[in-house]
Amino acid sequence: MTKSQEQLLVSKPFPNRMRRLLPANHWLQNYPREQLVGDVLAGFIVAVMLVPQGMAYALLAGLPPEVGLYASIVPLIIYGVLGSSRALAVGPVAIVSLLVASGIAPLAEAGSAAYVQLAIVLALLVGVIQLVMGLVRLGFLVNFLSHPVLAGFTSAAALVIGFSQLKHLLGISIPRLEFFELLAYMTVHITETNLITLALGGGGILILLYFKVGLDKQLTRLGMPSSWVLPITKAAPLVIVVLGTVLVWGLRLDEQAGVAIVGNVPAGLPPLTLPAVDLALWQQLLPTALVISFVGYMESIAVAKSLASKRRQKVGANQELLALGVANLGAMLTGGYPVTGGFSRSVVNFDAGANSGLASIITAVLVALTVIFLTPVFYFLPRAVLAAIVMVAVAGLVDVKTFRHVWRYNKADGASFMVTFVAVLALGVENGILIGVGVAMLLFIWRSSRPHVAVVGRLGESEIYRNVLRHRVTCWPNVVAVRIDESLYFANSKFLEDTMLGLVADQPEMDHFVLIGTAVNFIDASALETLESLLHQLKDAGVQLHLAAIKGPVLDRLRAIGFVTHLGEQFVHLTTHDAMKAIGVVASR
Repeated sequence: MTKSQEQLLVSKPFPNRMRRLLPANHWLQNYPREQLVGDVLAGFIVAVMLVPQGMAYALLAGLPPEVGLYASIVPLIIYGVLGSSRALAVGPVAIVSLLVASGIAPLAEAGSAAYVQLAIVLALLVGVIQLVMGLVRLGFLVNFLSHPVLAGFTSAAALVIGFSQLKHLLGISIPRLEFFELLAYMTVHITETNLITLALGGGGILILLYFKVGLDKQLTRLGMPSSWVLPITKAAPLVIVVLGTVLVWGLRLDEQAGVAIVGNVPAGLPPLTLPAVDLALWQQLLPTALVISFVGYMESIAVAKSLASKRRQKVGANQELLALGVANLGAMLTGGYPVTGGFSRSVVNFDAGANSGLASIITAVLVALTVIFLTPVFYFLPRAVLAAIVMVAVAGLVDVKTFRHVWRYNKADGASFMVTFVAVLALGVENGILIGVGVAMLLFIWRSSRPHVAVVGRLGESEIYRNVLRHRVTCWPNVVAVRIDESLYFANSKFLEDTMLGLVADQPEMDHFVLIGTAVNFIDASALETLESLLHQLKDAGVQLHLAAIKGPVLDRLRAIGFVTHLGEQFVHLTTHDAMKAIGVVASR
C-alpha cells in the first residue's frame, strides 16, 4: 500500500464524522441547481405561515409577539445546518407554547420582563437537555412516551389551547384558570362578549377553514397550476392578518369598539440575550424543561421520519436531538423561547418542494427581513385574529380517530389514552403527561409480569411445534414443552416459577420439561436465580430440564455464569425438535 493510500484510509473517517455532525456539509458540496426553486418556494411559503403563527404562539405562551419572531430566525438557521431532516420546519409550536405558559405563569406575570427572562432560561435548559441527550445518545428515552399517552396528551392540550384563546376571541378578561374552572367561568361571563372582537375572530376562523378545506379544490377546477395552488391556500394566516389589521386601522376599532390589538412591536433584529443565573429558579423550571425536551423531540422526530420515508431518506435520532438542542441555545441567545419541529409547517415545507436545509435558512432570512422592516404594520393587528390562527391550527390535534382505533385494539392502551387526556384537563399539562407516562409504565410492567405461555406439540410429521390450544398437534405424556413469549426479568420470574411447577404438578407422569426460548431476549439476575432454583426443584421431582432454541447472546451469558455446566451441555438443544429427538419421543432421521 502506498503512502497516499494510507493517508486516504486514515483521513476518510473524518469527513464521515463531519457529515454526521454537520449534515449541511453534504448538501452544500453537492447542491443541484434544479433543487433551488423548490427550496426557495418552500422557504417563502413557510415564512408566510410562520410570521403570523410565531406571533400567535408567543401570545399563547404569555410572551410579547416579537418573541415568537425572534425564535423564528437563528434557531431555523442552526437547524438548517445541523438537522438531518431536509423538510422539518422548526420554530414556535402550539404544544410547546402551552407548556412554556404553564411552567412560567406561576412564577411571573405574563408579558413582563421577568416572564420573558424565564422563557429565555427555559430555552437554555431545553437546549442543554437535548444537546446532552444527543451527545450521550439517549434518544431512546423518548420511547417511554407511548403513542396512546402522547395522543391523549396532544388531544387534551389542544382543547386547553383552544379554550385559552377564548379571552382573545371574545374580548373577555379571563384570569389564569384550569380547564374545568375556565368552563365554569365562561358560563357566567359569556354575556360580556365584545361582539366586534368576536366578529373579527370568527371571520378569521371562517376564512382559515375555507382556505384549508375548500379553496384548493375550487382553484384546481378552475385550471390553476398546482405550483400556484399551494402558496395561495397556505397564505390564509397572512390574509386574515392583513384584513384584520386594515379593518381595525381604517375603522379605529381599537378606540371605537374596544378591540384589543397587538400594539407596538419593536423593529430590528433581536439583541444578544443571556439568561439570569439563579440556580433556585432553574431548579423550579427544570421539570417543565424536561417535559418540553421530550414532547418537543417526540413531535419533531415523528414528523421528520414520516416525511423522510416518503423520499427514502434517513433521519438520525441523536443528530436531531443535537440540532434541536443547539437551535434552542440559539433561541436563548437571541431573545426567543423553546422551539421544535412543527407538524403543519413541516408538511407544507415538504409539499412545497423543500430539498435541503436551505429552505429553513431562507425562511429565517425572510422572517428577519420582516422583523427589520415590517413590524410597524402589526401595530393594529387584532389579538382575536391571532387567536383564530391558533384555534384552527390546534383543532386538528384532537385525535378521536386514534382513540377509537386504540380502544378497539387494546382496552389497556385506550385506558392510558383516557387517563392522560383527563389528567391533562383536570390537573394541568405537566402533571397530566407525567401521570400518563406512569400509567403506561405500570401497564407495561403488568403485561410483562404475566407473559403469554404456550404448551406446544408437534404439528403433523413436521419439525414445527405450535400451541396445543390453537392447532391439532401431537403431545407425549412424559414430556411437556413450554414456550415463554417474553424476556425473563425480576417482574415475571415468580410467574415463570409458578407456571412451570404448576404444569409439573398437573402431570405426574412427566419426566422431561423443555423450556423454549425463541422469544427470550434477556434473562436478568433475578430470573437466573429462579432458573437455578427450578433446576433443583425439577430434579427433586424426578424431572429433567431441557433448554431449546435459546438465542445466542442469552446462551452465552448462561454459559459464562456456569448455568449450562450445571444443567449439562447435552440438555441444551438448537431447536425444539432436536430436544424431542434427544429425549427419544421423536425418531431421528
